[in-house]
Amino acid sequence: MNNASFLAVAPEVVLLAGALLVIISAVMLEHSRKEWGFIAGLSFVIAMAFSVLQWRAVDTLIAEGNDLLFFSARNLPVLRLPMVVMDHYSAFAGFVLFAVGLLGLGAAWKLVERLGSRGAEFVTLVLLSVAGLHMMTMSANIVVMFLGLETASISFYVLAGFTRERPESDEAAVKYFLLGSLASAIFVYGAALLFAATGSTSFYGAGGMKNFFVTTILGEPGVLLLGIGFVIVGLAFKVSAAPFHQWAPDVYQGAPTGAVGLMAAGVKVAGFVALGRILIGALPSQIDDWAPILAIIAGLSMIIGVVLAAVQTDVKRLLAYSGVSHAGYIMMAFVAGVDGIGPVLFYVTVYAVTLVGAFAIVGVVSRHSSGGSPIEDWSGLSRRSPEMAWSMLILLLAMGGIPFTAGFVAKLSSFTAAASADYLWLTILALLTTVIGLYVYFRVAATMFLNAPDDDAPAIEAPMTARMTIAAVVVTILVLGVDPWPLLDLVREALPL
Repeated sequence: MNNASFLAVAPEVVLLAGALLVIISAVMLEHSRKEWGFIAGLSFVIAMAFSVLQWRAVDTLIAEGNDLLFFSARNLPVLRLPMVVMDHYSAFAGFVLFAVGLLGLGAAWKLVERLGSRGAEFVTLVLLSVAGLHMMTMSANIVVMFLGLETASISFYVLAGFTRERPESDEAAVKYFLLGSLASAIFVYGAALLFAATGSTSFYGAGGMKNFFVTTILGEPGVLLLGIGFVIVGLAFKVSAAPFHQWAPDVYQGAPTGAVGLMAAGVKVAGFVALGRILIGALPSQIDDWAPILAIIAGLSMIIGVVLAAVQTDVKRLLAYSGVSHAGYIMMAFVAGVDGIGPVLFYVTVYAVTLVGAFAIVGVVSRHSSGGSPIEDWSGLSRRSPEMAWSMLILLLAMGGIPFTAGFVAKLSSFTAAASADYLWLTILALLTTVIGLYVYFRVAATMFLNAPDDDAPAIEAPMTARMTIAAVVVTILVLGVDPWPLLDLVREALPL
């Protein structure tokens, strides 16, 4: 294994080593919660550093004429079927995922402390889940992508029902497991059909899918179209796009609040990056076939998301349906092909960070319990905890796409990408649903600032780790809202191989 091939998988090695060390420290050391946090935090920071090194190494490898594909099966002289790719696309996605993992774990640390000795298992599952998500983004083979998908999914199934303090938590875990298993089966069936149509499970290389369409014209593309459709459905479930979103509200409401932010944000990042890897990286020549499918799913997601969010009485369910609409806003940029990758990466980065911060505040208000967070509990939050109320207001404004927040830039870039691809009807629909969505977010804001708190309302106590996470998120959203160009320039370079 040369240095470049080790660097391609170095983040996974670091996260797996961190998970092992957390378990070992839990067995060998008493009262080792600080050690768990130090190990996990250091693992994420080192993984982020490796992502930066990957970005720089890609430039060097390209300049020297070296390959970016690693761990290949060379069973035939003319075929090179790569398993892993290291490019700007995977390096950027990895940095975002590791940052989300670090922020999400900081937001959930109060829950980890409350779990006692079981907290080590929670931290271990977080590390394993992020390793699986990153494996999805760096896959050069759909089988490897599925392995990463299942590694993350199984971890999230357990995290959804981890506390076992309420029936809702068990219900959330069971629903997530059953529907997630169905989605995984659909994804695998789609992968099998893609293999049947192209003769390969690899995206790149001489025998890969991308090269197949360079040298071959399909006379009857029915199997290929079915394969693309099933793969899109499988990943649409993971990112909670309509009409495959039914699991999200119940899981968000029933799962431990500390785990929901990471689950929701991490899956969004990995799911959309994986979708781009398949559609833009491996199947760009079939854009006329898959772009209309994505446009329809995006449109349905926007409509269903904002309409159902508007009638929710629980903040966690409201954020779940809001996530459905945001999945549509992100997905619509894909119809622009390779020109839509930058807007997708920018939007999913901003939304993932915003979501972690929002659920960190929900965790503080609901005291990190499983179950819901009724909107009545947010009455008078501006008087009970001005810090949390103003932070939540900024994040809600970002979700609504208000100027001078990163959410505005994200929406603008995504809408522009769709319009440039002549999907004007989708752009108009996105604008209309964005206006309706403002009602959803202002409703929560009005409850926090205009309603009087109940006399028996509990005091708001925010742990230091949650305060640091929320502060980092709010500052990031405001800075990117005022000066988004550094990140926009970065995502323009982060194209799939």
